[in-house]
Amino acid sequence: MNTRRIFLKQSALAMAGFGAAPLWIRRALAATDEAARRKVLVTIFLRGAADGLNILVPFTEQAYYDVRPTLAVPRPGRDEGAISLDGRFGLHPALAPLERFYKEKLFSAVVATGSPDPTRSHFDAQDYMESGTPGRKSTQDGWLNRALSPLPDGSPVRAVSIGPRLPRSLRGAQPAVALNTVEEFRVKQAGASVALESMYAGSHDAALGAAGRETFEAMKLLEPLRRQSYSPGNGASYPRGKLGAGMEQIARLIKANVGLQVAFTDLGGWDHHTNERAQLPGLLRQFGGAMAAFAQDMGSRMEDIAVVAMSEFGRTVRENGNGGTDHGHANTMFLMGGPVAGGAIYGQWPGLDRDCLHEGRDLAVTTDFRDVLASFACRHLGVANAASVFPGFTQPPGGWEWKRS
Repeated sequence: MNTRRIFLKQSALAMAGFGAAPLWIRRALAATDEAARRKVLVTIFLRGAADGLNILVPFTEQAYYDVRPTLAVPRPGRDEGAISLDGRFGLHPALAPLERFYKEKLFSAVVATGSPDPTRSHFDAQDYMESGTPGRKSTQDGWLNRALSPLPDGSPVRAVSIGPRLPRSLRGAQPAVALNTVEEFRVKQAGASVALESMYAGSHDAALGAAGRETFEAMKLLEPLRRQSYSPGNGASYPRGKLGAGMEQIARLIKANVGLQVAFTDLGGWDHHTNERAQLPGLLRQFGGAMAAFAQDMGSRMEDIAVVAMSEFGRTVRENGNGGTDHGHANTMFLMGGPVAGGAIYGQWPGLDRDCLHEGRDLAVTTDFRDVLASFACRHLGVANAASVFPGFTQPPGGWEWKRS
């Protein structure tokens, strides 16, 4: 805990020239044990509709092999075959680093998840998933922002997105910031910083003024951290690429005990209408490598961290004539962390025979994505009522946790 207290004191001292340190820092100095056990939810969005059927392979389904003669991942035990998890489903071989965490009961998946809205539009489906209100375009804020309870004295980096702008899921009434890296999250010239801070403080637009104030508070808080190099723990090595870099930044913020509660990062490029066989493994190596490195880096702290990965919809069951797949319906969600009942595959599997398919072409949805996310919002973040995060949604009794495939 000494490192924690040193960091908080440095943060407070760094702000001495900007007035008194925020109340949350003064309180945190007296509550380091509680902060170190803070529950954190990390969300990963795989943008472009990832092919869940080739990521978590239903290798006992003959129909899968019948309609994917060139794209299907071979059965376990064959060259480049799937890695069996439970005798029915297996990981794509590029996700080999995750097998260990499945066996350690820190990793699992929920099959046949998706939205009740049938859209095949990337833009609409992503918007519905991030807003948490499928079929409703008028929603102004995001589900992840609504999952944050109001805390007047909360950390300015309580909610963080890794990237140049806030995602739809983090927009709303609760403060949130976007950053590419801790090092880049600053105004480079001191004079410019003072001028910009004064401009925001004097703004007649209340929302703009609040956003500016929150951003500058976050910059000041992270200034001591920005000056320190970061080395992943436990021999972890993050893969090169956007997702690996993003997960490393999240790990860095969690370890610094700066009050992070929810984090968001994403990875695009999953829309494989052509040449999927050549493109998918590289993305999966990024995804699996980043997830595995994060868990290894965090070590015992994973007991208080949950990671949820999702994509806006799945792909068609049948491959197309261009070596790819088209926009589908149901998909798979991937879960990791201490709060996850790992080592099992969840969800009701509808099957891939033609009479089981959605519109005769897609994997059918049997678990609403909101059921999974609401479970984490309520059971991990402490939200009292799932409907406050997902308006109009009633969570089934028991939640998805008790529905093994």
